[in-house]
Amino acid sequence: MSPRRGAGSLQWSDPPSDSLPRSPPIEVAMHSVSRARDSRALSGFALVLLCALAAPPAPAEPAAPPAGHPDQAPGAATPTAAIDALHASLLDVMKNAETLGYAGREQKLATVIPNYFDVDEMARKALGEPQWKLASEDLRHRYLETFERFMVANYAGRFDGFSGQSFQTLGEVQGPRDTVIVKSRLIDPSDKNVDLNYRMHKVDGAWKVIDVYLDGTVSELALRRSEFVSIVKRQNLDALLVALDAKIAKLKAGGES
Repeated sequence: MSPRRGAGSLQWSDPPSDSLPRSPPIEVAMHSVSRARDSRALSGFALVLLCALAAPPAPAEPAAPPAGHPDQAPGAATPTAAIDALHASLLDVMKNAETLGYAGREQKLATVIPNYFDVDEMARKALGEPQWKLASEDLRHRYLETFERFMVANYAGRFDGFSGQSFQTLGEVQGPRDTVIVKSRLIDPSDKNVDLNYRMHKVDGAWKVIDVYLDGTVSELALRRSEFVSIVKRQNLDALLVALDAKIAKLKAGGES
């Protein structure tokens, strides 16, 4: 498999003069996993990204998956329990990635992602409140639907194999505005460990992720917002939807640029 770059970033025929923000942590790390299977000669920064989100977290000692099918929302009573269930589902996809193929991974993750992530809230935050308020109801609906497909496609494209990584859940702390931060650490058998934190809030009684932090500080939402807002301000929200659809098509075709 050849190195794949920029899969999480959107492409323009006339790119802005300022450099684009790097892809959100999860997508970058999945790219690093693909590279690592071919070569361990990665730069220090790439290795950090590989460690950070290369595989779904799990306890230091392998824990039994939640009762029932791993793709189904468990109705976890705590943020930590929800993250453990998310990790079990992602690990199931990774271990069966080759058998499932892209289409199979996409189908499974289309259930997993909305079960454990507040996709609508993440989409709104990624777009920014000013742009959201300006959008029509129809455009908002199309944006939310496209954002979810984009998120699922990125996971399906990145979680394409397993190299023995595991995660340790470290606990949870109170976050701002009625949120909870679940702390975890990737245990990589071939490299150093890296912290990965999830910010969560309650949605209709269920704990869901609203942001992911690489090394405890790099916010996925902040990276995504910078990219999305740049496109919308230069063009419009319709242009962002076109760019997202184009990236989804590339992921499905396996033709990453």
